[in-house]
Amino acid sequence: MNWEQIPLGPLQTNCYLLVDSNQSCLIVDPGEEGKKLIAHIQKRKLKPQAIVLTHAHFDHIGAIDDVRDHYQIPVYVHEKEAKWLIDPTLNGSQFFMMGPIKMRPAEHFLKGEGQVTVGNFSFEVYETPGHSPGSVSLYFKEAGLVVAGDALFQGSIGRTDLPGGNHEQLIKSIHDKLLVLPEETQVLSGHGGITTIGEEMDTNPFLNGF
Repeated sequence: MNWEQIPLGPLQTNCYLLVDSNQSCLIVDPGEEGKKLIAHIQKRKLKPQAIVLTHAHFDHIGAIDDVRDHYQIPVYVHEKEAKWLIDPTLNGSQFFMMGPIKMRPAEHFLKGEGQVTVGNFSFEVYETPGHSPGSVSLYFKEAGLVVAGDALFQGSIGRTDLPGGNHEQLIKSIHDKLLVLPEETQVLSGHGGITTIGEEMDTNPFLNGF
C-alpha cells in the first residue's frame, strides 16, 4: 500500500490518500479545497472507496460533501462526533474567521476499537481522545503506518483548548495507544511533517517521562 500527503486549506491540514495495488484509495480528512483534491485524484486515476475521519474539527471536514457527492462514497466518523459535521459550535468553525462549516451527516459511525474493513482496506481503529472526544488513529500494521490525526505531531501534540479537549486524556491516549506501536511505525499527522514513533519517544518534549 502506498500513501500520499496533500495539505489543504488555510491551515494546511494534511489529507491522506491510502492507495492499494489496484489504485483503489481511502481518503482521510479531506479538510478543504474539494475541487483541488478531486482534480488530483482524477489525475492519478484513483478509485476512492470511502472517506474516513480521524476527527470532525472544521479543518478536517470542509471538502467532505464535494468529494463524496462526486464519487458517491460514504463517510466514516466516530460516533462521539456524529453531530459535529452539522454543528459549527461543535466542529469549532464558529470560533474562527472563516465562517461556519456544515456538512451532511456521515453514513457510518466508528464504535469502539478493533479491526475495520472499508472496501479493500483493513485497519485497526484506536480511540485516541484528548484533542477531541471522538479522535481516532488508524493503524495499518502491514504498511507500518498510523494516521494519527491531531493527536501526535512531529515534535508536538494536539491542542486541547477547543470544546471537548483534555490535555491529560490526550497524553494518556498517546502513551497507551501510540507509543506502544513498533518504533519504526510512520506517524502520518494532521499537520506538519511525517515522523516515527521512535523519533517522538526520543525527542518530543511533550512526552518526556515516557
